[in-house]
Amino acid sequence: MSIDREDVKRIAELARLEIPEDRIERTARELSAVLDYAAALRRLDLEGCEPTVFAGLGAAGPAPLRADALDDVRRLTPETALAAAPEHEDDAFLVPPVVENLNP
Repeated sequence: MSIDREDVKRIAELARLEIPEDRIERTARELSAVLDYAAALRRLDLEGCEPTVFAGLGAAGPAPLRADALDDVRRLTPETALAAAPEHEDDAFLVPPVVENLNP
């Protein structure tokens, strides 16, 4: 299915999105590709396929899980975690403040 410039503008208006004029053509191509993909999925022959809630559940029930074992666990030490940090102090990451001044 082909989406044109006017369709993109109308969809943007309905979604209350601002799409810059120089991005409308690209957005039209991308939306058309998504709709083409959905159409291709509709054409698949799914006869005999049971729907599932998610990939982990099938006709046989949930996928088997492995047993948890402490020897399989890799421990992350503070030194390892902080090794690539731009800044740290003791065992903590230092990050810039998000809000610099809370007082009006």
